[in-house]
Amino acid sequence: MPKISKRTVDAATPDPNRRFFLWDTEIKGFGLLVLPSGVKSYVLQYRTQDGNSRRATIGKHGSITPDEARAKADTMRRAVVEGRDPLAEKRERRYAATVADVLDAYLASEAFAAKADSTRATDRGRIIRHLKPLLGRVKVDQLTPDRIKRASAAITSGKTAVTEKTGFRGQARVRGGEGAARKSVRLLRAILAWAVAEGMVQANPAASVKTGSDGSRDTILDDADAYARLFQTLDRMETERRIRHPVADAVRVIALTGARRGEVAGMQWRHVDLKAGLVTIDAHKTAKTTGKPRVIGLPAAAAALIARQPEGAPDDFVFAPARGAGPVQLSKPWRAIRAEAELPDGIGLHGLRHSLASHMAMQGAQASEIMTALGHRNLATSQKYIHWAQDARQVIAEKAAAVALAGMTGGKAADVVQLKGKS
Repeated sequence: MPKISKRTVDAATPDPNRRFFLWDTEIKGFGLLVLPSGVKSYVLQYRTQDGNSRRATIGKHGSITPDEARAKADTMRRAVVEGRDPLAEKRERRYAATVADVLDAYLASEAFAAKADSTRATDRGRIIRHLKPLLGRVKVDQLTPDRIKRASAAITSGKTAVTEKTGFRGQARVRGGEGAARKSVRLLRAILAWAVAEGMVQANPAASVKTGSDGSRDTILDDADAYARLFQTLDRMETERRIRHPVADAVRVIALTGARRGEVAGMQWRHVDLKAGLVTIDAHKTAKTTGKPRVIGLPAAAAALIARQPEGAPDDFVFAPARGAGPVQLSKPWRAIRAEAELPDGIGLHGLRHSLASHMAMQGAQASEIMTALGHRNLATSQKYIHWAQDARQVIAEKAAAVALAGMTGGKAADVVQLKGKS
């Protein structure tokens, strides 16, 4: 029996009447299978610990070299000596769960069904349009933090961007970007944590992947002039019919109440009690944790905005969508409103919520009051605004002191501030 090398493989002439093996002289069980068709494959013949004979195909000649096949055969033979079964392990690998399997199981789970309708729609979109295309084929036990980081970078750079039809006239524009990447990784982390709890996977490789912040609470409407520009722009765009009346009023209500975009867009008439000045939403994420509905207090101006909407059936949306049965769409109009009103580039509709909470804190509201007004799930979230307000007050005090000191010294306030910065 020859040592299997390129020379012996090339010299092995097929027999048109039968298949045959050439066995290696150095590695027991390592051989070359030659078929009548001329196809040549490297194999390893071995016995398991319980005495069963196995023949594992290492690879076809041409797709793998003799030296590469020899190295793999040596690794497999060592596994046999350790009492393992390489062929069984290979079959297990072939049928091992992929990331797509876990994502599909999550979409069919009670945990997913318990989420609010809007949250399910958003999560499903991130799974189908970002996570599955980038990670779906990866075996779960081969998923690493590095692979997840590469997927996040791909989403950020727009590699999953696509425009697709969603109906007769509907379109979904998936842009990707940094925010989509952060939220997709957070969703994957939550799904893998669920899969660990369900016993589907052993570890959560996304747990150590840092996603960063969604934005600073410093990006807010910081004074009355900014709010004036916002409301004047809404009036102008509405009058010129560049945005619909329900869109303009929905944005106004968000600015006045600090409610989340989804809470206002998905608000139905059965949620509204104008006499009490309250909106009570039971299908909300806080209710999933606390068991209590989300109650939004309506200042008089916000109540008036809701009251002037055409009243519908209890399950109709307060702010009517342009078409279809879904909630009113606010993201695209908001970008145009923000640009025309010359608001900070980084501020989204959620920034109006941050703005209200920050101004409450600046005016001396306690964390518990902010928590109640904004529907936070825990006090720590509201406390962050108190810390921010304290820092902001210090900056304001420094500016005021600079003005006073300039008056004392006969200089300019800006010069005093610059001088203090150099000292």
